[in-house]
Amino acid sequence: MLDRIILFPYTIALALRDKLYSEGKLKSSAAEVPTISVGNITVGGTGKTPHTEMILRLLLSSDKWAYSNIAVLSRGYKRNTKGFRKVLRDGSATSFGDEPLQIAKKFPSVTVAVDKDRVEGCHLLVHPEGVAELPPSDVIVLDDAFQYRKLRPTLSIVLVDYSRPIHKDRLLPLGGLRDLPRRIADADIVIVTKCPPYLDEWERGKWAGYLNIDSYSTSTCRGRSAKGMEQILLFSTIAYSSLQPVYEEADPRFTYAPRAILFSGIAKDGPLKDYISGTYKIVRRLSFPDHHRYSRADVGAIMAAIKSNPTAVVITTEKDAQRIVDAKDVPSELKARLFKIPIEVEFLSEEEKGVFESALLGSIG
Repeated sequence: MLDRIILFPYTIALALRDKLYSEGKLKSSAAEVPTISVGNITVGGTGKTPHTEMILRLLLSSDKWAYSNIAVLSRGYKRNTKGFRKVLRDGSATSFGDEPLQIAKKFPSVTVAVDKDRVEGCHLLVHPEGVAELPPSDVIVLDDAFQYRKLRPTLSIVLVDYSRPIHKDRLLPLGGLRDLPRRIADADIVIVTKCPPYLDEWERGKWAGYLNIDSYSTSTCRGRSAKGMEQILLFSTIAYSSLQPVYEEADPRFTYAPRAILFSGIAKDGPLKDYISGTYKIVRRLSFPDHHRYSRADVGAIMAAIKSNPTAVVITTEKDAQRIVDAKDVPSELKARLFKIPIEVEFLSEEEKGVFESALLGSIG
């Protein structure tokens, strides 16, 4: 009962906002070019960045979009700049945010920009004259835009973490939900992320039930949302890649060390810890808040772990790698042994991959 009283104001505010947009009393508009929104209804940790990167790889390998101008638009969470900015590959996470910077470095042919106002950001990407030296964008991937109702995407993709089912969660501040669970029905595609490598038909059907997707077929990956619209439900898992140096000074011989020091500032580092434990004995694990900006004191804590374990390799995430390089006075001892572990996402079956590619490319023409 107390929970309902605490959450009542937030619930009412979200419900009213949804009603006003659904009834057209609050206006939303579409961009001039196709847009693909990747979002969630929970706070962090669902895998938006690797799924965005998967979409970019798909577009870049397609016959139509490979020779077009592809863009990514993000708000640039925790950046210290304002307004529209093109993300520079040699820039800093402080200026652009760790995730946009990571994408810009990995996809040099893609325009990456940040703007809290997504309507304005899309307009400037399509009409960049006099604003930035950019090619006019032909398609835009919107990072974390599901709650940005002023902009109506061509295709809406919502991610749900397998280990954090929304039917067992609660709204902020008592839980991790940032939006009403019923808004899942507004998505064109729902992807359950961070799944184990195999899920049987029974469990897939259970997930469809959790998400209020009726008449779900595991063969077509389609069902009906709570609003009666066709909805695609897919399942993805994380695939880790080989360690990569964060600094040019890194000594690859450290990757053969039997021990590792792990540090990260992400929503959930459990899966990463479990994966690394399969190769290394983790002798120290330092966990920082999500999108943490590393200070001299943080670097000092990592160095203290190194002094206690002088032969250990130091491992972090791709996103943390963007932020640690912004830290001042990083010792050469840390630079020599610091490596990041890239991740990609894969669908659990080739059939799901085909359904996703067909739906994505079909929706944007």
